[in-house]
Amino acid sequence: MPGSWMADTSEEEEHPTVPLGINEMTIPRIALVMSVVTLSAILVMTSIIGWSVYTFLNDFEDSLDAGDPAVLQVDGRWGWEAHLLFDTCSPLAEAWEMPENLSGQDDVFFYPGELSCDWPHQGTGDHAVIVLYNRADNNVDLMLSLDSTSVAFSESGESTLLVSGFQSNSTFFAPIDLLEDVDEETILLNASHVTVVDAVVSLEINIIRDSNQEPVHSDEGDSMQVHYRVWDADNETLLDEGDLPLNAGDDSRYIDGFGWSGLGLDIGQDRGLLSPGTSHITLLPPAIAYGASEEHFLQDSWLRFELEITSLTAL
Repeated sequence: MPGSWMADTSEEEEHPTVPLGINEMTIPRIALVMSVVTLSAILVMTSIIGWSVYTFLNDFEDSLDAGDPAVLQVDGRWGWEAHLLFDTCSPLAEAWEMPENLSGQDDVFFYPGELSCDWPHQGTGDHAVIVLYNRADNNVDLMLSLDSTSVAFSESGESTLLVSGFQSNSTFFAPIDLLEDVDEETILLNASHVTVVDAVVSLEINIIRDSNQEPVHSDEGDSMQVHYRVWDADNETLLDEGDLPLNAGDDSRYIDGFGWSGLGLDIGQDRGLLSPGTSHITLLPPAIAYGASEEHFLQDSWLRFELEITSLTAL
């Protein structure tokens, strides 16, 4: 639109009137100001673009490093490991020997190799928990896959689950659901790096029908009452026993492994008001016990928990 500084007189006037406040220096000054503004904008945009390029290149370099097999390995092994939370695991294919003293190991890994674990189930809808640890110094992106249609990951409802940005020295809990009431089946979990095809850690899961079947299965987030006993897994010392309220899964009131140990407990239609439900035993490495509690007397201990559900207060 024409500005107020533009002349609006007829062409017959030999010397058009100059509006108030405008003189012969106005246009050069405006041009100078506009030039400075334009230059400043260019400098700002250049800085933004430069920073974006720098960030992109760094991210790209990190991505390349993350896909480097050498970076993904620790002492000749892929930097992550997996187990079932139940205390039913043994060396896969007898390829190694279980340490006699679990807390006395000086390796970065909790287990010397891949595992085979039993899952005694209570019927369709039962749950178990796969625990993964990233023991390396770099973050990884993993694809979890189950080679069975009988089991699915709770989070995705599928046989696959993407674990993106699995942070260094951290833990990931992956609950699984039993979709079919199987008598016995052996399945394989593969935790594979998304870009390095050969970077795979496996966990064998032997699904077995338990002799004690209950119709009501606790889900993640359910509130319950449990009776528990806990031992030092190495010397079998009974450390504590009692009754506690528990939210199955992530329960910030307790150590991580205790809350997740509650998932997979089952109960009758009366929700335990007349009789208790099922019990199971879980084995907790320090990372999901007291490993993060400095100077705690159980900081390096492996804990064995026996949990029995006494009542389920919510479905």
